[in-house]
Amino acid sequence: SIIQLPEPTSGSVRYRGQELTELNAEAMREVRPNLQLIFQDPVSALNPRRSAWDLVSEGVEIWGRHGAWTDSRIHELMTAVGIDPNHMDRKPHQFSGGQCQRLVIARALVLDPQVLICDEPTSALDVSVQAQILELLEDLKHQYQLTMLFISHDLAVVRNIADRVMVMYFGRVVEIGDTDSIFENPKHPYTKRLLSAVPGQEALGGGKFLGSPDAMLGEWRTPECQCEPGDMPVLVPRGPDHHVACCHVENIIRI
Repeated sequence: SIIQLPEPTSGSVRYRGQELTELNAEAMREVRPNLQLIFQDPVSALNPRRSAWDLVSEGVEIWGRHGAWTDSRIHELMTAVGIDPNHMDRKPHQFSGGQCQRLVIARALVLDPQVLICDEPTSALDVSVQAQILELLEDLKHQYQLTMLFISHDLAVVRNIADRVMVMYFGRVVEIGDTDSIFENPKHPYTKRLLSAVPGQEALGGGKFLGSPDAMLGEWRTPECQCEPGDMPVLVPRGPDHHVACCHVENIIRI
């Protein structure tokens, strides 16, 4: 939905001050090269009939950006993601899962995007490969000056790679801040319970939840809350670069 595939049912998506939900198909097509995706399942994301070269150069073909630089750019990217350029004639089934994800990353970078949207990019990979892909993404972020939107339920991965963290509950943002602040001093009841669920993590409390999530539209309410059912508190500052959506975040009762 971030790049309007599919169109969001509600909400706002802004990129460089531009509201993407208000763009028509043609205008959105001009923006998409700057916003590229890395999918959760790399094998399913690659056409099994096409060679690695065809897959990585796909974006160049679609957006008509062929030029003298194309071959050198693709070779550069293959080397950057750790794939031997001599294997460019191979099909996806001839690569491992980790190598397929490297191809997906190279394909996402071929148009020189500004933002890379990583949708659970390591969850389908073996544990031994996950660390390699995370390290690769970290290196590429600095090498190509990328902004990464990293979507994950794995809190260890989030803490390892993220500079800032946004916590969402039932589609609503409940807390946002720099990584150390969120993990070391969580404010929202849901964030506290989320972090407490991590094995080896000290219990942080989190207050009492009143009502069902559906009825509350994703709201955590504490006994002191005076919010009406269905209301969602707005994000308010609770420290440097730390915002929380909770009526009584300073007086949460830990159950």
